[in-house]
Amino acid sequence: MVDEYGTGADGLTSSRAAELLESLGPNELRQKPPVPLWRRVLQQFQDPLVYLLFVAMGISLAAWIFEGAGGAPIDVIVIAAIVIANAIIGLVQEGRAESAVAALSKMTAATSSVLRDGELTSVPSSELVPGDVLVLAEGDAVGADARLVTATGLRVQEASLTGESAAAAKDPATLAATASIGDRHNMVHKGTAVVQGVGRAVVTATGMDTEIGAIADMLETTEEDPSPLTKEITKVSKMLGLFVIGIAVVTMGALFLLNDVSTLDEAVQVLLLGVSLAVAAVPEGLPAILSLVLAIGVQALAKRNAVMKDLYSVETLGSASVIASDKTGTLTRNEMTLKRIVTASGEVLLGGTGYDPQGGVENAPDDATLAEARVVLGGGSIANNAQLGREDDVWQILGDPTEGAFLVAQHKFDGVAERVGAFERHAEVPFTSDRKMMSVAGHDVGVEREVLYTKGAPDVLLGRCRAERVGGEAVGLTDERRSAIDADITRLSNDGYRTLGVAYRGLERPVDELGEEVESELVFAGVVGIIDPPREEAARAIAEAQRAGIRTLMITGDHPGTAASIASDLGIVDDDAPVLTGAGIDALSEDEFRAATREVNVYARVAPEHKLRIVDALQDEGH
Repeated sequence: MVDEYGTGADGLTSSRAAELLESLGPNELRQKPPVPLWRRVLQQFQDPLVYLLFVAMGISLAAWIFEGAGGAPIDVIVIAAIVIANAIIGLVQEGRAESAVAALSKMTAATSSVLRDGELTSVPSSELVPGDVLVLAEGDAVGADARLVTATGLRVQEASLTGESAAAAKDPATLAATASIGDRHNMVHKGTAVVQGVGRAVVTATGMDTEIGAIADMLETTEEDPSPLTKEITKVSKMLGLFVIGIAVVTMGALFLLNDVSTLDEAVQVLLLGVSLAVAAVPEGLPAILSLVLAIGVQALAKRNAVMKDLYSVETLGSASVIASDKTGTLTRNEMTLKRIVTASGEVLLGGTGYDPQGGVENAPDDATLAEARVVLGGGSIANNAQLGREDDVWQILGDPTEGAFLVAQHKFDGVAERVGAFERHAEVPFTSDRKMMSVAGHDVGVEREVLYTKGAPDVLLGRCRAERVGGEAVGLTDERRSAIDADITRLSNDGYRTLGVAYRGLERPVDELGEEVESELVFAGVVGIIDPPREEAARAIAEAQRAGIRTLMITGDHPGTAASIASDLGIVDDDAPVLTGAGIDALSEDEFRAATREVNVYARVAPEHKLRIVDALQDEGH
């Protein structure tokens, strides 16, 4: 990459960046050219029922002219008014949908920080080119796919690509070329966001060559099937056309046979009568009624923040026999919530969901367990770089959502938030994917001394601990207790929780700098279980769909254990139901895969192409 694009530690030169932008094009996803107004108007008339109305209108106009063009052609005017009204309804709805989509597009990040000519500068994300050196910091949106060069405590929210609620830890270490998107810890991707840490990365792909571009290209090349209503209307229109022609032919034939039609004038009268019956049989009000009913459905969905461009898509919802849903943010809240605290003396269950710090202890732990849980929450909230805030009456987390779960939970214990707020931070050892932990040292007013608090992967922390917190004392860790803690960690993981451990140690004196060597001889405080909780309304919707005979699937990029646990909580599957992974799909033959789609309701660690393949297989089965 360095040789190909002429980049280096100082980034590209402005002239080289301009050359690459000229040759490779802007860093944008391919957009379909806007449909001109005349074509959009024409599309409103491309409907089988409207074709039938045009025929009826033409016949009525011909009959009116043949009869001498006396008076106003009422039938022609009425049918034309209905056709025009139907077109206006369709145009208005399409315009509203396009305005909503345009408003969403304006919300995307517009600039990126890069090194150009050795200097840090901000450029429009659309002008990023391969070889640019991105400078990433907390809160930045990643403007292109890029290979990490340096990373310090870097975590990136990749739910839009991988389906994982927890932010992914990043590290520049070399990985196997076959690693899946969710396992590419040395890459950052367009459309994701930095929630913690800093880093630098060399852009490897822009525009349609990015991972999100590949998804867009895949969807762009997917054939769009007509909606069930469109198919039915086409079928009914053909039958109605044949029926109308049949009425006219039979009527005229009967009149010719039963009457002595001997003159041209009499023959014309018979023909006009047959044509009039045919026109009368055409339900000219049906297209307008359909459009009005569907438009009402569109407005009802709009009140629920759903954008519909095609009126007929409303009816498609009512014809669904299978719902294939993502997990993160759809079936779950996408708000990591600390629900369980396991300590030496017992377990604490916390109520409340999401970032709103409502709820409290739901079980009845003893005083020792509560005291230990306070240490866990306090330590986890101190060794923390996230922020909890409220904007427009909505609680929000700035930073890593997993860290934010501690900040929310601390408010569910009296006095913990106040103690955390009074902590005087002096030094920090940041999180890295190698160490899988972070530490903060400072003055804890609760004990009036210098304390180091550490938070990280429970198994890593346990290896650095000499004792554990029991009640108000530190008691030596035995092999038996280590095994018991390992069992607690496994139990929480099997239940779909993300686990983090908290430990601490006292310091002899204040420190301004910390080395990793201080993270030893720790006292283990406990383990927490954090989960992205299911939406209550999702569980109700799934139950209602099942009562209606609609099958619900969960298709996610998250881990199998988490997917199975959430699916079970939502009532999608039973506890022992199978989970098929993306790797498992790749290992199946086409016949085996299609057989699996008839039985499996939970798919985990799948890539976007797997999702499309699953949906295609279900559609081929007639769903």
